[in-house]
Amino acid sequence: MTKKSEELDDYLDNHYIHRSNWLRAAVLGANDGILSTASLAIGVAAASDIREPIVLATLAGLVAGALSMAAGEYVSVSSQTDVEKADIEREKEELKDTPELELQRLSEIYEKRGLKKETALLVAKELTEYDALGTHIRDELGINEISQAKPIQAAFASGAAFTVGGILPFLVTLFLPIKNMEYFLYGFSLFFLIILGVLAAKTGGSNIGKAILRITFWGTVAMGLTALVGYLFGVSIT
Repeated sequence: MTKKSEELDDYLDNHYIHRSNWLRAAVLGANDGILSTASLAIGVAAASDIREPIVLATLAGLVAGALSMAAGEYVSVSSQTDVEKADIEREKEELKDTPELELQRLSEIYEKRGLKKETALLVAKELTEYDALGTHIRDELGINEISQAKPIQAAFASGAAFTVGGILPFLVTLFLPIKNMEYFLYGFSLFFLIILGVLAAKTGGSNIGKAILRITFWGTVAMGLTALVGYLFGVSIT
C-alpha cells in the first residue's frame, strides 16, 4: 500500500459516518436496555413493598428484552439486506438488457450533482468501463460499504448493548434500599442515560447538549408513565 493510500484510509477513518451502523444499533440497544428494564422495575416497585417481585420482574425483562432486541434487529436488517440484493440483481439485468439507457441514467445523476453534460457523460462512460455494476450500485441505488446492512453485526451490537444497559437498573434493584426504590431507579437510570448520551455524542461527533436533553426528556417520560401505571393499577404485592 502506498503512502497516499494509507493517508487516505486514515482520513476516511476519522469520519464519524463509518461508525453509523454499529453505533446506531449499540446506542439503541443500550438506551432501550436502560429504559425498558428501569421502567418495568419502577412500575413493579410502585406497586410492591418487597424486593423479590421487583428483582424477578426486572431480570425477566432484561433477558427477554435482550433476546427480543437481537432477534428484532436481525430480522429488520435482514429484510433490508434482501431488498438490497433484489435491487442489485435487478440492476444486473438492466445493465445486460439496456446498457445504453443505464449509461444515460448514470450521466443524468452526475449532471444533477453539478457536472456539465459532456463531463457527466465522459465520467459515466469511464466508470462504466471500470466497474459498471459497482458504479450503479453506489451512485444509482445509493448502496455502499458504509450504509450496507449487516444483520449479524447489528443483532449482536443491539443484544449486547441492551444487556449492558439493562444490568445497570437491575443492580439498583438488588442492592439499594427497598424504600423509595422507584426514586432510586429513576435517579440512577437518568444518570445512566446521561452517560450514554455523552458517550454516543462523543463517538458520533454530535452535539453533547442536544444528546443529553433528548435522552433525558424521553427517558423521564417513559419512566414517569410506567410509574403512574404502577400506582394506578398496582395493588400492593405481598
